[in-house]
Amino acid sequence: MSDALDNLAACLQTKLGEQLKSLKRSVGELTIEVAADDLLAVATQLRDDPELGFEMLIDLCGVDYMAYGADEWATESTTGEGFGRGVEPSTFGRFSYDDMDAAKSWEGSRFAMVCHLLSIAHNQRLRLRSFCVDDDMPSMPSLVDIWSSASWFEREAFDLYGIIFEGHPDLRRILTDYGFVGHPFRKDFPLIGHVEMRYDDEQQRVIYQPVTIEPRVLVPRVIREDHRYLGDVPAEALTKGASDRA
Repeated sequence: MSDALDNLAACLQTKLGEQLKSLKRSVGELTIEVAADDLLAVATQLRDDPELGFEMLIDLCGVDYMAYGADEWATESTTGEGFGRGVEPSTFGRFSYDDMDAAKSWEGSRFAMVCHLLSIAHNQRLRLRSFCVDDDMPSMPSLVDIWSSASWFEREAFDLYGIIFEGHPDLRRILTDYGFVGHPFRKDFPLIGHVEMRYDDEQQRVIYQPVTIEPRVLVPRVIREDHRYLGDVPAEALTKGASDRA
């Protein structure tokens, strides 16, 4: 697998040249980043070049990097009373982004699109990322004409993150209600939402009203180390752990 990734990385660097902004290797996979202006050309080459052959797009999603890395929970260690809270609030289920300068810790464009590609011919996977230039009106060229499977994925990213895919044949919401306001996967969207829905007996119809629920965070983000990516673990350590659990 290591040789295959090395060969793929070398091939990508040769084929894409200056279009390749970055290439990173992590947990047995490659991630490449290209500019939004080069996305269509790079995607077409990834699909059509016989040495690459990424003929299948298996997933496409949006990412909001606002407050990336910020966390109000101390999850590296636990006590008999559970997880401890951090001193300074830095996540946004209970707090407003507008009140917190720490929310702007990420440097660079806020929104990105990430594609997961599969080459059946070469049995290889690749992650492709591209950042939107404008944070206020994030947009990205549509990949529908290159991989038709991108259609519903792009609608999902538009619905949840507000990323506009230029050239999409039918860009509309796919998960939220027709009259939904906002994009619920954005980091500045409150966990409780902006409005709530109920049935009104007098009007005899479903109505929307400002939400009355107090925001709260019930479950911390838990950071767990996966043993598959910690390097070689001595066999006796695994045996001891199994015997201890027994």
